[in-house]
Amino acid sequence: MYTILYNGNIWGNMMKSIQSQIAENLKQIRKLRGYSYDQLASLTGVSKGMLSQIEKGESSPTVNTLWKIANGLQVSFSSLVEENKPAVSVIRLHEKSAVMEDGEQFQVYPYFPFDSSKKFEIYFIEMKPGCIHTSDRHHGSVEEYVLVCEGEAKVSITEESYLLKKGDSMKFQAAHSHTYANETNQITSFYLLIYYS
Repeated sequence: MYTILYNGNIWGNMMKSIQSQIAENLKQIRKLRGYSYDQLASLTGVSKGMLSQIEKGESSPTVNTLWKIANGLQVSFSSLVEENKPAVSVIRLHEKSAVMEDGEQFQVYPYFPFDSSKKFEIYFIEMKPGCIHTSDRHHGSVEEYVLVCEGEAKVSITEESYLLKKGDSMKFQAAHSHTYANETNQITSFYLLIYYS
């Protein structure tokens, strides 16, 4: 189960807000596509009971569950968690909430949601020491770009591993499951850009 981290004094309101936003977005997408819960469960690999609970705001889905839903619907992750934003906006970390997983060690801050005219989305990610997070493969032709801000990130794709240090970056095709690991004793942070070609 994910939790919400907010750098302020309205933690409860932010948790309710993002959970409600996920429920609203999923319901809207499912109805626009004309899918039943059975059809959506078949596409995503998430049970119809869980999908129903998410739509009603009764369940807090994990990051991996949200990725399964996004992949099954062939939509961006951010389209499930973000409100529509104005064309020009300033993103400040202390004003953002984080979707968290892996015992709160993997924190995902959605910065810029998917834009169909640009075909990308950007996240800021923090990993606590010892964090290992595996992401499912993406369907279609999807590239991930990683730009390390602090610490070190080990990125593993199939049988290969790449160690990225502060200032390093890489890109890769996300057609296979891939793992991000922080094997240091300090927090690692990086920007993740996902490009849909």
